[in-house]
Amino acid sequence: MQFIERIWRHIMTPLCFFIFGVGGLLLSVIWFNCLFLFYSNKTKRTYIARQSISYSFRLFLRITKTLGVLNYSYHGLEKLQEDSGTLILSNHPTLLDYVLVAAVMPQVDCLVKSSLLRNPFVSGVIRACDYLINNQHEILLSECHKRLTQGDNILIFPEGTRTTPGVKPHLLRGAANIALRCQCPVRFLHIQNNEIALTKYTKWYHIPKRKLLLSLTVRESMHVDELVSASIEQTSIKARHLTRAFETKLI
Repeated sequence: MQFIERIWRHIMTPLCFFIFGVGGLLLSVIWFNCLFLFYSNKTKRTYIARQSISYSFRLFLRITKTLGVLNYSYHGLEKLQEDSGTLILSNHPTLLDYVLVAAVMPQVDCLVKSSLLRNPFVSGVIRACDYLINNQHEILLSECHKRLTQGDNILIFPEGTRTTPGVKPHLLRGAANIALRCQCPVRFLHIQNNEIALTKYTKWYHIPKRKLLLSLTVRESMHVDELVSASIEQTSIKARHLTRAFETKLI
């Protein structure tokens, strides 16, 4: 039975990612362009685009679960209802981490790598949803402050890339700098996977022996002052200490 089940996943996995890719292209080429035509108000357009992405991700996850490609679970989602103007930090073990989060946080903002703008499957999503780009150095902090102040929640994967299995993750200081300068609450998410699959050095077509199980747990929300001593005055040192505190919460 296990052999048959794995053969089935070998067949269904390419189908699921084909659906994902085609869906992303259709949203970018047709739906998001329609939004630009019919909604001149950028705020309204961004709101609809993000809702569309969240709905699409929920549908994609249901398809993968129904077809037996993977399974997923959420824990503590009710805590997210408390968040407004919050920095959402998550570990990053798999390719589908953003999909898991955005599926249950329809209006979450996101800080993304500039290299993704060259990816035809997601570039349209990034532009339509007005996500923050990590190479916008001159305006990034001020834009984060503006969005957090107006009540947006911003998702960041502080590792900057997917975790390499067996290697201790190293967090970048960008998230700490944003938290310090914006003085916003920080919410921690933790994603677990039972199999090595969809990681940085694992291709999407590398099928694990067992069905992949993804689990997202919503952890506590804390303020910067609870994570790093107020007696530390130098910002660079404070950011280093805060990054270490983030590591203890995420890893």
